[in-house]
Amino acid sequence: MTRTLLVIDIQGEYFPGGGLPLWQAEATEARLAAAIGRARSRGDRIVLVRHEAAAPGGLFAPGSAGTAIRPAILAAAGDAPVVTKRSADAFQETGLRTLLAGTTEVWVAGMMTQNCVVFTALSREAEGLRVRVPGDLCAAPTEAVHRIALSALGSKGLLAEAP
Repeated sequence: MTRTLLVIDIQGEYFPGGGLPLWQAEATEARLAAAIGRARSRGDRIVLVRHEAAAPGGLFAPGSAGTAIRPAILAAAGDAPVVTKRSADAFQETGLRTLLAGTTEVWVAGMMTQNCVVFTALSREAEGLRVRVPGDLCAAPTEAVHRIALSALGSKGLLAEAP
C-alpha cells in the first residue's frame, strides 16, 4: 500500500493577521507539521496544496503573502510537490491525480474542513483511492463548523485518527 498525506492550504490568509483566520489554525499547523514528519519517516508521500485566486486582488491574490504556504509546513515537507488550485476541490483542474499515481490511500488534511477538505475528500477524482480524513489535522472558521463538517465526513466513513 502506498499512502499519501495531502496537506491543503496551510497559507497565511488562514492565520492571525491574514484575511480569514480560522479556529485553532496555529495548533492545527503544529499537529500537521508533526504528522508530516511521522509520514516522511514511514516513507509515505507528501503533497502540499495551495489556493490561489484568479482575481489580481483580495484574498489569495496571486503573489500575495496570504498565498504563501507557512514556513513550518514547507520545512517539514522537504521537497514535496506543491499543487496550486483555484477551487475548493484540489483535484479540479490541477495535476493532483497524476501526482497521486501509485497511491492507494490518501489522507486529506488542512484548512477549511467544511470546504476544501470535504470537496477534495468527496471528489470524483478520488474514486478508486481509500480516502481518510484525520479531523485533528483540519481547521475551519469556528469549532461548530469544523464539527459539523467532521460529522458529515464520518457519515461517509471517511473520518479517521491520524496515521
